[in-house]
Amino acid sequence: MFSQTTGKVIKISDGDTITILLKGNQQKKLRLAEVDCPESGQPFGKSAKQFTSSQVFGKMINFTETSTDRYGRSIAKVYYDNGKYLSKELIKAGMGWWYFSYSKDTSLGKLQENAQREKIGLWQDVHAVAPWEYRKMKRELRNKKNELAKDQLKTKGAA
Repeated sequence: MFSQTTGKVIKISDGDTITILLKGNQQKKLRLAEVDCPESGQPFGKSAKQFTSSQVFGKMINFTETSTDRYGRSIAKVYYDNGKYLSKELIKAGMGWWYFSYSKDTSLGKLQENAQREKIGLWQDVHAVAPWEYRKMKRELRNKKNELAKDQLKTKGAA
């Protein structure tokens, strides 16, 4: 297992991605484990980023790397303010989804259910779309546009 490391939060990319400064001025980007926050183009995307910023920006945090994602970013559990778990705080505040595909911690699911029931944060929107669904829709849309562009080129070429 990975060991716990300390660093200072120097950048918030979005609700679930932060950059920290390690010893020796080395920067490291961390993707928060077990939570998926709305993308910047989605409702509550900016709110999630502001929430994360209000919780950890400029602070010393402890983190434990759990794995890496397909982009090579470190996935980590981030702790601050004497043991608060950032992913848990985001879910509790209705600023992110429990990323159940990558988490076995069902207590996070219960926190999400509570936030939904209480209509906290993004759960005020009855049509809230999970970020992984949003990304999938954007990918499919991009692929359709590419197919259309190819078809139009073929049609022009044949004319």
